[in-house]
Amino acid sequence: MLDLKNINNSWTLFLDRDGVINVEKKDHYVLNPSEFIFLDGVEEALKILSGIFKLILIVSNQRGVAKKLMTLEDLHNVHTYMIEEITNYNGRIDKIYFCTDLDNASPNRKPNPGMALQAQRDFPQIDFQKSIMVGNKLSDMQFAKNVNMHAVFIASTNPETSFPHKLIDARFNSLLEFAQSIQH
Repeated sequence: MLDLKNINNSWTLFLDRDGVINVEKKDHYVLNPSEFIFLDGVEEALKILSGIFKLILIVSNQRGVAKKLMTLEDLHNVHTYMIEEITNYNGRIDKIYFCTDLDNASPNRKPNPGMALQAQRDFPQIDFQKSIMVGNKLSDMQFAKNVNMHAVFIASTNPETSFPHKLIDARFNSLLEFAQSIQH
């Protein structure tokens, strides 16, 4: 059970990117910084969350690279732009993990737990029972449950997803609404 009042600076926050931080392009990919549009309130949300969580990590499936729609350099440019903008608002992202694999069976492709396990290798202090995954798809919620993380659903792109739901611990309309709910 997720009690939002128990969250403190020993917790880790995992964030999906598209549909949580930026506008998700339906059936397409954000290919360059000019196509990257922050969702309303995200910069303020990340400023709040940066003061609460020990680590803030992004975990993102990015098939566009394997599909040759963009290069790794293009993806890096998008992430550089995103981090610069977040930093300008006094927020932070500690590390970005992404999976470019096409195969759904890839261990690093959500909902498989590879990116979470990679993060725990990089940051051994991560305790999944004191971690939250925030995403906008049920695959993000399954990713969280695969390593016993708490799962918070953002209803930005899939508002029809029912709640209560066995994979979802809490549901919010935006990252800012989530951040405000745990603000001390």
